[in-house]
Amino acid sequence: MRPKHKPEQITDLSRLRAFMNPLRMRLYRLLYAAGTATASQLAEDVDETPSLVSYHLRKLAENGFVTQANGESTDGRERWWRVASEEGWGFRDSDFADTPEGAAAVGAVTRGIFDTRVAQYRAYLDQKSAWGKTWTDAAFSSEWLLDLTPAELDEMSDELEALARRWRERGKAAKAAGDTEDREHVSVHLYGFPFRP
Repeated sequence: MRPKHKPEQITDLSRLRAFMNPLRMRLYRLLYAAGTATASQLAEDVDETPSLVSYHLRKLAENGFVTQANGESTDGRERWWRVASEEGWGFRDSDFADTPEGAAAVGAVTRGIFDTRVAQYRAYLDQKSAWGKTWTDAAFSSEWLLDLTPAELDEMSDELEALARRWRERGKAAKAAGDTEDREHVSVHLYGFPFRP
C-alpha cells in the first residue's frame, strides 16, 4: 500500500550536504510548521541576525528545500519563504554509502535531525505542566519490539506514513474550515530499526 504522494528522495550528495548545517535544519523545521515566514520572523525564533538567517534561507532555496512565498508581502520589500513541498523530502542511506563523504553526510544529517527531534521532545517534557491535563493525557510515548523482515518493516513504514498523512489532511481541512479551537501543532516521531539485544 503505497501513498499517492511520496516525499522527494534526495540522491545528490551536494543537496544533502546543504542540509548538514544545524541552523538550516532548525529554519526548515520552523518554516514547515509556520507555513510562511520572513527571515526577520525566523531570526527572532532562532536568536540570530536576519542577514544570517536570510543567507541560510537562500542556501536552502538554491538546493530546492524552500522557495519564496509569492503574494505574502504587503509592502514589496519583505521576502516571505515557505517549504518547497509539504510532502517533505527523504533519502536512503544506500544512495550515499559508496563513498566516505556520502556516509559522513548521511550520518551528520540523520544525527542532526534526531538531535532536533530530541530537543523538541525535551522542551515538551520541561513544559509539560503548562499544557494541562487534556494535552498531557492525549500525548503518548510508546515502544514496541517486533520481529520483522526488511520487507515487512518497509510495509509498516508505508502504512504509518499513510496514517499520518490522513491525520495531517484532517487537521488542515478543519483549520481551513475555521475549526481552530484547541488545535495545536503536534509532532509525532516514530522510528523503526533493527537491533540485537
